[in-house]
Amino acid sequence: MAQANGILASDAASSAAGDDSVYDKVTRRIVPLLFLCYVVAYLDRVNVGFAKIQMLADLKFSETVYGLGAGIFFLGYFLFEVPSNILLHRVGARLWIARVMITWSIVSAATLFVKTPTTFYVLRFVLGLAEAGLFPGVILYLTYWYPARRRAAILALFITGIPVAGLVGAPLSGWIMNSASGAHNLAGWQWLFLIEAVPSLVMGTVVLLFLDNSVEKARWLSADEKALLARNLADDRDGAQSHRMRDGFTNPRVWLMCVLYFFIMMGLYGVGFYLPTLIKNTGVSNPLSVGLLTALPYAVAVVAMLMVSRHSDARRERRWHITIPALAGTLGWIASAAFMHEAMLATIALTVATAAVLVTMTQFWVLPTAMLTGAAAASGIAVINSVGNLAGFVSPYLIGGIIDATHSTLLAVVALAVSMLAVGALALTLPKRLVNR
Repeated sequence: MAQANGILASDAASSAAGDDSVYDKVTRRIVPLLFLCYVVAYLDRVNVGFAKIQMLADLKFSETVYGLGAGIFFLGYFLFEVPSNILLHRVGARLWIARVMITWSIVSAATLFVKTPTTFYVLRFVLGLAEAGLFPGVILYLTYWYPARRRAAILALFITGIPVAGLVGAPLSGWIMNSASGAHNLAGWQWLFLIEAVPSLVMGTVVLLFLDNSVEKARWLSADEKALLARNLADDRDGAQSHRMRDGFTNPRVWLMCVLYFFIMMGLYGVGFYLPTLIKNTGVSNPLSVGLLTALPYAVAVVAMLMVSRHSDARRERRWHITIPALAGTLGWIASAAFMHEAMLATIALTVATAAVLVTMTQFWVLPTAMLTGAAAASGIAVINSVGNLAGFVSPYLIGGIIDATHSTLLAVVALAVSMLAVGALALTLPKRLVNR
């Protein structure tokens, strides 16, 4: 009997190793490409946060005008998010993601022509329409390849595109504005929009050439490898609670997740749109220095996201892996407000807050992808992302208004701390069976 048990254990270990080998192959093929897409996408979305350092003075825009312009992106994003994901589910990820990237690169580059608040608002709104569908589309696309038990680590690899965009984009943006200002009669912020739009155009073309729509279409997989992936996905679908398109709109837990994600996004876009400003307010004035210091929180966030996600997958526990980082983020924002005039302490606090926000975002996306499959995943993921991303409109507009009214970032940072506290509280209301999957 002992020998039989040993054989069974050996077979199980061999099977697990075989699975790991196939998934490693899939990851090497699709994740780096999707990761690079998200890096350039997020760079185009939030480079307005760096442009702000010069743009407001050049164009005589108020903080409120900037906040509305930065946030109005998400109204366009909200309107086209669900249709975009449904179209991706029907026409395939390769064509649709390429379309998304190429159109937004053109619109992002056009932002260099902004002269008035109205043109700023219009271009940001159109940019939201153009980019709608990339993030939820990729989240949906990953469910075509990975079962729920493997998704936290894979989602972390993809979503680290956000901090890497900050890590690379922060010093790059500072350097562009510092060195290109005045060249060919263009301001530094205009060069910023033009230069940083080019990678999106390139990556859109690469997606069109190299991304496979599904396991069945992947010519680089053997028949046995395809069968293994299909079998694991079929087992995963058997455990999911919702499959139909309408389930993505009617399931009450989808709407609870919308609220939870809204507060996560409040924190994320507080980081994306105002981190350079908060660091500048500590007394750092040179754009390149601001960019280098802004990169630090993102570097720490990359490590934190990967470590927490690996631990989360190993334990198959999600609730506390959201709640504890959310509470850390609350303390980070509060500390950054308390030490806002001490550059070193404020940067450390902002680093904690940034890493915490990004960790909660990574862990969050394991939840809806475990609960929804098929058409329900296409609609539900898009609903959650679109409603949650309305925080991208509310957050910069609210923070800009607070700064204009109080001439201080103190209350604005407190608002971000409250949003992260709400994330921690709401995560604890989720049922254990769902979050332990």
